[in-house]
Amino acid sequence: MDQLDQRAELGEFLRSRRARLRPEDVGLPDYGRHRRVPGLRREELAQLAGVSVAYYTRLEQGNGHNVSAEVLDAIARALRLDDTECTHLTHLARPRTRKQRSRPHRPQQVRPALRTLMDAMDGVPAYLVGHRQDVIGWNRLAAAVFGDFGALPASERNLVRLVFLDPATAELYQDWECRACEVVSNLRMYAGEHPEDEQLSALVGELSVKNEEFRQLWAAHTVADKTHGVKRLRHPLVGELSLAFETLRLPDDGEQALVVFHAAPGSPSSDALALLSSWSTPADPAAGAAGGTGPEPETASAPAPKPS
Repeated sequence: MDQLDQRAELGEFLRSRRARLRPEDVGLPDYGRHRRVPGLRREELAQLAGVSVAYYTRLEQGNGHNVSAEVLDAIARALRLDDTECTHLTHLARPRTRKQRSRPHRPQQVRPALRTLMDAMDGVPAYLVGHRQDVIGWNRLAAAVFGDFGALPASERNLVRLVFLDPATAELYQDWECRACEVVSNLRMYAGEHPEDEQLSALVGELSVKNEEFRQLWAAHTVADKTHGVKRLRHPLVGELSLAFETLRLPDDGEQALVVFHAAPGSPSSDALALLSSWSTPADPAAGAAGGTGPEPETASAPAPKPS
């Protein structure tokens, strides 16, 4: 497939959000009649949103051309959408014109100063993600914790792909199910903004064929953008790690984000990071940076798990 069908995406998203609501959730009477579909009926949703059933039906069928912001807001309120879901609905119902669209299929560049910053983060794993959650830059400690990204072809340095297709990743994350939901929900957000991205379509197609869990999560149309929290890892060399993370979007390129991890001072996880950091320090201080997107990244002096 060349690109995602945004009309179909809109209809499926609206149906999935409607299906999770019951009449009693929104203050409507439920007379106990047999309901052929889960959740609210179209006419019930249209009533709540203050639009005609015919209009809402056309919208669910993907015919949402020139839909007003006021109508979208009314439908979002009726569906009880959160802020992230409202943004996603707007992207689906009011897509950018071709002139407005970016070209995400072009390789993204990492600014040299940003690469230097990551390398200078002593004791702090950090990697840079771009389109489709591709990993486009990293430092030595990130490679020691999450795996040697440089050992992979650039086309395989993708967080979503690794979560579902790399067995080592399933072992690394103690709460793999949560991590899987996070990356799929984030990819759904990206798909709403970039339906024309052919590499996105290829990634979704590959994962849908190869992994049942991905197929189910993708079909759920959950959207989220988790920018901070805690990752609990089961590292093959140093054991359990509990790392807080922050996602920092670049001010000059909102489609690149620096993800930085840290452990609580004095904690066992902090000691484990220090140990990994000492192992990953190059013997020759002039050897240069390990992370990044160069064709011949250096390897750490200690073995690293596969990327995750």
